[in-house]
Amino acid sequence: MHLDVTDLRSFYYRKALGRAVQRVIRDELRRMWPDTKGQMVVGFGFAAPLLRPFLDDSRRVIALMPGPQGVMHWPAGQPNVSVLCEDTLWPIQTGQVDRLVMLHGLETSDHPGALLEEAWRVLGPGGRAVFIVPNRAGLWSRSDRTPFGYGRPFSRTQLESQLRRHRFQVDHVVSTLYQPPSDRRGWRRAAGWMEGVGRHVPVFKTGGVLMVEASKQVAAPTRPGLSDAVKRPFEVLEGMGAPKPEPSRLRRP
Repeated sequence: MHLDVTDLRSFYYRKALGRAVQRVIRDELRRMWPDTKGQMVVGFGFAAPLLRPFLDDSRRVIALMPGPQGVMHWPAGQPNVSVLCEDTLWPIQTGQVDRLVMLHGLETSDHPGALLEEAWRVLGPGGRAVFIVPNRAGLWSRSDRTPFGYGRPFSRTQLESQLRRHRFQVDHVVSTLYQPPSDRRGWRRAAGWMEGVGRHVPVFKTGGVLMVEASKQVAAPTRPGLSDAVKRPFEVLEGMGAPKPEPSRLRRP
């Protein structure tokens, strides 16, 4: 079940904890994709807080928001690029997307398999997607004070297996959001330190969020019958013997 867009907007734009989450995940995403010049970048779910850095250099940016969640104008103060759509029916032509970001989309969808198929459809050959979900082993999936406490959390193995079943190639996995899901001032002050330590110390490896980068790899098309024709290029001559001279030319004078 999708969360309401009003609650999501309030968390990410009006609360200190939500702004901290936005900054951590957005910075990690930007490290994955430092350059999207001339590319089409699409977000699904409530990915708008992560898309602003891509507005300047990308060819086009679209924020798709599912119907049960609702839609809001985005970005603020600029022409709207957000679109209300169905989970499994996006208003985008097949193979047009270069980069796709999914936040608060997969874990809350009633039809996750069909949603992944739609994501596969819109990506072009070699296109890349980042799926951001609550980590089953982390603290954030156990607290309903944030949007990551709703829906179905994933382990790394579960998410990778589901993506592979829907023809995605998993390329990179990141665990992030090591700070606790708390608004307390002490935790807010230590948040930056905890995020830095979490990337390097094994005891912090169970971050609250999993970010899995996957790509759409399309096999080269084959032409039925071509290989057989090449292997037997002189099939039309089968059954013919070696040429024989005419009998008249074998006679002696």
